[in-house]
Amino acid sequence: MEKIKQKLGFGCMRLPKKDGKPDLEQFARMVDRFLEEGFNYFDTAHGYHRGESVTALRACLTSRYPRTDYVLTDKLTDAYFEKEEDIRPFFERQLEWCGVEYFDFYLMHAQGASNYEKFRRCRAYETALNLKEEGKIRHFGISFHDKADVLERILTDYPQIEVVQIQFNYLDYEDPSVQSKAVYEVCRRHGKQVLIMEPVKGGTLANLPEEAASVLSGLKGGSPAGYAIRFAAGFEGVVCVLSGMSTPEQLEDNILTMKHFRPLDEEEKGAVRRVVSIINGLNLIPCTGCRYCVEGCPQNISIPDLFSCMNTKMRSHDWNADFYYHAVHTVNGGKASDCIRCGCCEDICPQHLPIRDLLEDVAKAFDQKES
Repeated sequence: MEKIKQKLGFGCMRLPKKDGKPDLEQFARMVDRFLEEGFNYFDTAHGYHRGESVTALRACLTSRYPRTDYVLTDKLTDAYFEKEEDIRPFFERQLEWCGVEYFDFYLMHAQGASNYEKFRRCRAYETALNLKEEGKIRHFGISFHDKADVLERILTDYPQIEVVQIQFNYLDYEDPSVQSKAVYEVCRRHGKQVLIMEPVKGGTLANLPEEAASVLSGLKGGSPAGYAIRFAAGFEGVVCVLSGMSTPEQLEDNILTMKHFRPLDEEEKGAVRRVVSIINGLNLIPCTGCRYCVEGCPQNISIPDLFSCMNTKMRSHDWNADFYYHAVHTVNGGKASDCIRCGCCEDICPQHLPIRDLLEDVAKAFDQKES
């Protein structure tokens, strides 16, 4: 873990885009700036940007900088193997796609009750540990999306795990459906280092309702996203907090926040608790926009975008939500009312959201009015 220079990591699931693809010119400038300021941790997975996140990293990072200048994490996702013999060849392709000879961290991706048995059956953990012995992986771990008792089992089964990447932010901290606090406590009880994902909950904690934003603006300065990242980074055992930075402005805000990191003080913690109360009172859909649900939808419904429209409608009650729903997000895709309730989305949702029922609510809010 000693190679991670500072606690802010560059998450490569939400890269800057141009014409629907990663904007390599913009991303290269952001990589340069990130490294220039002394940060060095990058996180990706093959499924991000439909396979183009890894090649963007090769173009903008690994082909332009010495291997010792950065720390790189990649992951094994269950969609890319069906048996043990598939894993090693896929891993070798991952190295090639990223343009490196080894990964600093390699994680079993999105572990939970729904896929853990497949990883065990295919001996994925054992294969990764063998790759570590060969020097192709420096640190072995998992990313995790489930309840604390499932993590307890995994860490008991595989004490060789060095690091756990968890969803952790102040809105999910005591949420019973996510169990961020309980999951974090399992990590620490097993002596594992912690990587943080979704510290800003897919942008939810950066774009706060007006009442909540005013609570934070009354403090000593700093952005809403900055307070969220500092909350997550302030816990013992946290070695890095990932931020999916899509614009230079987001990058600069995060650099300003984490260049000289300090944990939240008591006044700031109190303000964060008030923000949580305000947001929970709005009953918003807690979607993080990871988009795992979109690719397998037979109706081509852009589920996170429709949920975002619903949340905007609940927050502001203006015309924007209806405009974006009808004129942008359903023009080339399905509407919420097109859902056939197959459940593919719920099977893959890291947040375990009742997506089918939520889409019914969205349809009532947007589609019935039109009909």
